[in-house]
Amino acid sequence: MQDETEALRQVYTTTRGGQGPRFISQITREAFAVVLAGGRGSRLKQLTDWRSKPAVPFAGKFRIIDFTLSNCINSGIRRIGVATQYKSQSLIHHLQRGWGFLDGRLNEFIDLLPAQQQLGEEWYKGTADAVFQNLDMLRRNRPKYILVLSGDHVYKMDYGRLLAFHVAEQADLTVACIEVPRAEAGAFGVMSVDENRRVTRFAEKPKEPEAMPGKPERALASMGVYVFNAGFLFEQLIRDSDDPKSAHDFGKNIIPHAVQHYRVFAHDFAESCVGCDEGLPYWRDVGTVDAYWEANMDVIHVTPELNLYDDDWPIWTYQEQLPPAKFVFDDEDRRGMAVDSMVSGACIISGALVRRSLLFSNVRVEDRSTVEDSVILPKVHIGRNATIRRAVVDKRCRIPDGMQIGVDRAEDARRFHVTGKGVTLVTPEMLGQQVHRLR
Repeated sequence: MQDETEALRQVYTTTRGGQGPRFISQITREAFAVVLAGGRGSRLKQLTDWRSKPAVPFAGKFRIIDFTLSNCINSGIRRIGVATQYKSQSLIHHLQRGWGFLDGRLNEFIDLLPAQQQLGEEWYKGTADAVFQNLDMLRRNRPKYILVLSGDHVYKMDYGRLLAFHVAEQADLTVACIEVPRAEAGAFGVMSVDENRRVTRFAEKPKEPEAMPGKPERALASMGVYVFNAGFLFEQLIRDSDDPKSAHDFGKNIIPHAVQHYRVFAHDFAESCVGCDEGLPYWRDVGTVDAYWEANMDVIHVTPELNLYDDDWPIWTYQEQLPPAKFVFDDEDRRGMAVDSMVSGACIISGALVRRSLLFSNVRVEDRSTVEDSVILPKVHIGRNATIRRAVVDKRCRIPDGMQIGVDRAEDARRFHVTGKGVTLVTPEMLGQQVHRLR
């Protein structure tokens, strides 16, 4: 154990002669993280009508972006820029309230990087362009390494280990990767590597993903987590911005070009995953309603793959000051109780049954109602004698007395959005409730 710890703490300088060991803490201080958080996430359907994907609530009290930001803080990377664009007010509000604890006197900060048309009359044209339009800010901070991170994935990762691998391999670019079923790999960037883990090919969302050697049913997928040497990144972004044929995207343009001409390495997520010593690395792209529902259901398992009760790697977020959850009535026909569920602050379960579900804050479930296998977002009110099964109910919905959701699929499809796997998404607008007033 001591030898392993020492190996993780020490890496050698990138100079070929070697100038002695450098410590991960020093590398992380020389790093700057850019979190790409401007995407809509259209496959989440109406969940992102009024918020960007990184701002979508997750796991009872968090937002999706909290996982990436917590990875940064816990890894010792405390210079962070968050690039925002699509319907960012909810995200900005969350960051301002929940992530203002860093100390600028210690050169710690989270800067908002909204699309400002600094270099023309266009907004961010792609993931690479979002970083390119902030080159001036990056140069002012003089980082040696730049992490480019997606703000819409759920995972726990020690970026310090990733940086140590990058430096030890003398890489220009390192791409974090994870094994996925080949049948699902078409949704990701897919890599091929040699025996030294140097990337030899990279294809963004290929129709026929290349299998891993010796694993015909598996493919090596990009996690959307990159480390660049800062000077190298600046050069590549400027080159890409001058290419009129480019989509200005990391997966489509920057990485494939780098693979052909420079030192690009793949880092195995299993080597930097936090809390997965005895199991498979946990990483989820909650990009569809089904995936979002499944990932939320994951956290209420008896022994969840994603451990939210880890004191050594906490997930930080905005903490509202709320009273405890309350369960009332103990009659045979109206007993307030929740089983195999997570119930957040200020919830009141009033003579109702909640089973295998996840309730965010300020949810009220009234007499003789049943909630099963469902994700109920904040400030939802569920009336009396209602039934909700296999559903995602969006913030501020008011479910009328007696309403049944997840019982009759054909009826649900007329009123709500029903996924291919039978999960029903309910929003206030689908219920005829106008909680977002524009007039």
